[in-house]
Amino acid sequence: MRLTVVGCSGSFPGPDSPGSCYLVEHDGFRLVVDLGNGSLGHLQRYVDLRDVDAVWLSHLHVDHCIDVTSYYVARRYHPEGCPPRLPVHGPEGTAHQLTRAYGTADATANFERVFDFRTLAAGVRELGPFRLTTAQMAHPVPCFGVRFEAGGHSLVYSADTGPTEALVDLARGADVLLAEASFYDGDANPPGLHLTGREAGEHAAKAGVGRLLITHVPPWHRLDRTLDEAAGSFDGDLGGACAGGVLEL
Repeated sequence: MRLTVVGCSGSFPGPDSPGSCYLVEHDGFRLVVDLGNGSLGHLQRYVDLRDVDAVWLSHLHVDHCIDVTSYYVARRYHPEGCPPRLPVHGPEGTAHQLTRAYGTADATANFERVFDFRTLAAGVRELGPFRLTTAQMAHPVPCFGVRFEAGGHSLVYSADTGPTEALVDLARGADVLLAEASFYDGDANPPGLHLTGREAGEHAAKAGVGRLLITHVPPWHRLDRTLDEAAGSFDGDLGGACAGGVLEL
């Protein structure tokens, strides 16, 4: 299994990275996980947009999904013709919300000519070569973390979340936990929204993961400080996501 970090900037694109987007590959299957603002451009560095096999959207905040609207244009109007409908797995209402974001409220039928929208729910399913376990996280809108298992390895993506035992359960014993850490410890952070570095480390330690990879750090925060916070609660292999980074499991 290969993870390519296409974009990892938290909440909005930064000078070095677009919004959240990850390419997860195994046995020739290419799964795009989230398509945040600016990520579609960077995604083309790693894969032909017509060769993606599926898209998985954790939730409907724009920094995780809005570039699906540009992806519609890239597929629908390609000079070589529109490829077969692409499965897009997202929370309930994904087709309606992205259609409105595109700017034409009555264009759902056109969007569904390009994308095959499928509603996410907590549970276990097969997608290509992957076994996916999905669980709802602690966030103001429906938001799903996911565990990918393939080839004897496991990768867990927290999506956006505040502290929750659901993430610990999802990540238990995983090889890698890709965990958001948008807040600094000690600030007056609102509950049920995001993790601090310390909290991400605590979740990783309780889950017994092999490696913690911090992501979704907003441009106004420093990754090194967030990693220092995480190191205080997690003594395993620790690193930070960066756009263009590749991890082989």
